[in-house]
Amino acid sequence: MLALEFPEINSLLVWKNLFDGVGFNKIALIAVLATTISSLLFFFATRKATSDAPRGARNLAEVIVDFIEDGVIMQTMGKEGLAWTPFLLTMFLFIYLCNVPGIIPFFQMPATARMAVPMFLAGLVWVVFNATGIKHQGPVGYLKSVLFPPGVPKALYILVTPIELISTFLVRPFSLAVRLFANMLAGHILLVTFALLSEALFQAKDKALIPVGILPFIMLVFLTSFEVLVAFLQAYIFAMLTAVYIGGAAHPEH
Repeated sequence: MLALEFPEINSLLVWKNLFDGVGFNKIALIAVLATTISSLLFFFATRKATSDAPRGARNLAEVIVDFIEDGVIMQTMGKEGLAWTPFLLTMFLFIYLCNVPGIIPFFQMPATARMAVPMFLAGLVWVVFNATGIKHQGPVGYLKSVLFPPGVPKALYILVTPIELISTFLVRPFSLAVRLFANMLAGHILLVTFALLSEALFQAKDKALIPVGILPFIMLVFLTSFEVLVAFLQAYIFAMLTAVYIGGAAHPEH
């Protein structure tokens, strides 16, 4: 008989503290490492900046910056949004480095698969784009542009205004957080499922089941490769939506 025992969901989501008496677990460790790695990358990239062709850390840093400017900011905010490069770059790089550990041994879980991390990031974005809207339009002007969008027949405001209120101030941060959390958690659970299935089949008492274990193992390899792409896409989507929200708050006519 095949012995396959799937661990409790709670054991996949809640990790014990790394040190006794200190509330510091792997999720916190991943977040610290993500911050440290991204900071060191740009520290070494700018430490010996010269006019020569970029190499090493500087070359990688310039590629990431160009990607954010050309692939995110110019597509959503235009040249006026280039001032937001540091913020969007930090957001993208931090999320990506929190996503990738889901396929790295020892960690084997993305930090963004814990709701606290995406919710904090979404809350930060919510504060930033609302503050930007108030700064550029004033409190009254910003609320007016959000609740009473131009071009809508006045008779429809009774329907549009509540929808815009809920959408802008409640749904946006919630959807940002849930989209990132759900995608990364789903990938993590799929990897765990096929890893356990492969292990159970390879260790089955019935030798006839051992060759069958190749199938879930191949699927595990495929899903692991796919999660590399998902880690990048989720960071990109989060940065892109952040740029859209900030650009829309600063220039509602766009």
